[in-house]
Amino acid sequence: HKLSYKIKIKTLLGPTYDSPIEQILVLPKSTETDSYYLAFRTEDKVGLQILPVDGNPYKSNAVICHPTGASAFTCSHDGRFIFTTGRSDCTLMSWEFNANVLEAAAALGGDNLEPFLSLIDGGKNGKFYQEMEDFFFYCQIRHQGTDSMEEHKPSDKIPLSEVPALMRALAFFPTEQEIEDMQNEVKFSKYAEMGNYVTDIDLGEFIKLYVNHRPAFGIYKKDLARAFQVLGSCDIMGTPVLNRQELMELLQVRGEGMTEEEVSECFTTLLGLNDTSDEEGCSVSKYSMACAIPNEISMETFVGHILKLPSPPE
Repeated sequence: HKLSYKIKIKTLLGPTYDSPIEQILVLPKSTETDSYYLAFRTEDKVGLQILPVDGNPYKSNAVICHPTGASAFTCSHDGRFIFTTGRSDCTLMSWEFNANVLEAAAALGGDNLEPFLSLIDGGKNGKFYQEMEDFFFYCQIRHQGTDSMEEHKPSDKIPLSEVPALMRALAFFPTEQEIEDMQNEVKFSKYAEMGNYVTDIDLGEFIKLYVNHRPAFGIYKKDLARAFQVLGSCDIMGTPVLNRQELMELLQVRGEGMTEEEVSECFTTLLGLNDTSDEEGCSVSKYSMACAIPNEISMETFVGHILKLPSPPE
C-alpha cells in the first residue's frame, strides 16, 4: 500500500471581492505574453489573476457580471473570451480578455515590496510600518541577548524562531499550527532549487509573510454574538453566555487541542495572575482563575475583561 499525504507549501492572499471565490479556471497560454492567467468567479463577479499568485493585490481585477448572482463560467478554446451565466436573470454574457490592460495595472502598482506595503496601514510612511521596523530590530537584539555585554553585530535578518513573537507583537495571534506552517513555508522555500534550508528572514520577506498570513477580514460583533449563541445558552436576561467549565473544555478539545496546563497558562497570563504551586506541586492558578473569571461569561466579559481587547466593530 502506498501512503500519500499533503502538506501546506504556501499561504497567499487571494482576491477579496465581498464573497468567496466559487470557481477557478486556468486560461490557455496566450501567444502575446509569457504569463499564465487564472480566471475566477465569485457570487456576482468575474475576474482575472496573473499567475503565479504571490499576494500582490494589483495582479488581479474583477467586474460585476450578474448583479443577481452568477451560476457558472467557462472560456473559449484560445482563452480570449470568458462566458458567464446568470441565475435568476437567465442571461449569458461574453467577456473579452485583454492581457495588456491587466499587465499595465500590475506594473502601475509597483514592483518588489511596494504592492505589499500598500496593504499595510499607512503604507511605508505610516506609524504601523515604523512599529514593524522597531519590533524587527528588537527581535535581533533579543536573539543576541539583551543582557549580553558583547558588541551587537548588525544584521538585516532575524532567525525563524523569532517570527511568532514578532507576529504577536503586531497584534496577529496565529495558532501553533499556523506558526508551524509559516516557519515551514520559509524553511523549505529554496529547498527544491538550492537543496538547503532557510533559517532566517529579512524585513521585506517578513512583511510579505505577514500580509499573506494575517486574517483578510477582522472579527465583527455579529460573528462573536453568533459564536456565543451556538456554543452557550441564554441567562435569565436572555443574554448568550458560556459556562466557565464549558469554555475550558471547549478550548481543550475543539480546534487545535490544548492541555489543561496550556489553557491554565494562557488565562494566567491574560489575567495577570500569579501562577504558583503549593507544597504538593499542584498549581493554585485554578483557584485564582475561579475568582477572576465569573461562572457565566458573556461576550462583553470575554472580549473586554479576559482578552482585554477593544469592543469589536459592528
